[in-house]
Amino acid sequence: MSADTLEMMFREFCLPTMAARFAEMMQNAEAQNWGYRKLLLQLCEAEAADRRERKQERLLRESGLPWGKTLGNLEEGQLPAKVRRQLPTLLEGGFIERTENLLVFGLPGRGKSHFLCALGRELVLRHAYAVYFTPTFKLVQQLLAAKRELCLDKLLKKLDRFDAVILDDLGYVQQSREEMEVLFTFLAERYERRSVLLSSNLVFSKWDQIFKDPMTTMAAVDRLVHHAIILEFDGETMRVPRPKEKGGG
Repeated sequence: MSADTLEMMFREFCLPTMAARFAEMMQNAEAQNWGYRKLLLQLCEAEAADRRERKQERLLRESGLPWGKTLGNLEEGQLPAKVRRQLPTLLEGGFIERTENLLVFGLPGRGKSHFLCALGRELVLRHAYAVYFTPTFKLVQQLLAAKRELCLDKLLKKLDRFDAVILDDLGYVQQSREEMEVLFTFLAERYERRSVLLSSNLVFSKWDQIFKDPMTTMAAVDRLVHHAIILEFDGETMRVPRPKEKGGG
C-alpha cells in the first residue's frame, strides 16, 4: 500500500493530523530505524495531542469566559486564606465530577468574578470540562425569552450540555416574579445533575429579595446548598481606587 493511499485513508477516517504528518514521520522512521509500532504510536500521540488542543479551543470559544480573567493574573495573595487553601483542590475538578456546586459570597470588588472565571478556564484546560459563564441577569433574560417563545425546554437541554454553569452576580439586579420563576426552574433542573458556580453579594438571609416568595427562596437555597462548597470573600476590595480630583473631597 502506498503512502498516498494511507494518507487518503487517514483523512477518510477523520485523522487529519496523522494524514498531515505521515510523510514526515515515515522519513524519521526510516532514518532512525523505527519499527512499525513506534511509528504508529508517534502518529497516534500526535493525533491525540492535536485533538485535545482543538477541543480546548472549542470549549473556550463556547464558554463565554472573559479572556482577561485568568489564573495567571489572579492576585492569589489577596484572596482570603480559606480560599487560597481551597483553590488547589478546586483545580483538581473533583467537585464537578461529584456534581457539587460552588457558592462564592462577598461584597463588590473582592475578586469573586475573577476567581470563578479563572477557575472555570482551568477546568476547561486541565480537564476538558464544558463550562459556561454568564451574568445572571443575561441568563434570566434568555430563559424568559425562551419561555415566551415556548422553547424553554430546548434552552434548558442546551445548557445541560455544560458540566458547570457560572452565574455571576446573582442578586445584583432585582428580579420580577416571572424572572424569578425561570431562574428557579433552571436551578431545579440542574439539581444533583450538573454543577452551578455562583457569585453573589447577598447572603442567604437576603435572597427573598431575589425570589420574592419565602417558600421559593427556601427551595432555591436548599437545592444549591445540598451539595455545595461555600467560600466567603471577606477581605479588602481588589479594585484599584480612582485618584481623587484636585480640590475634590
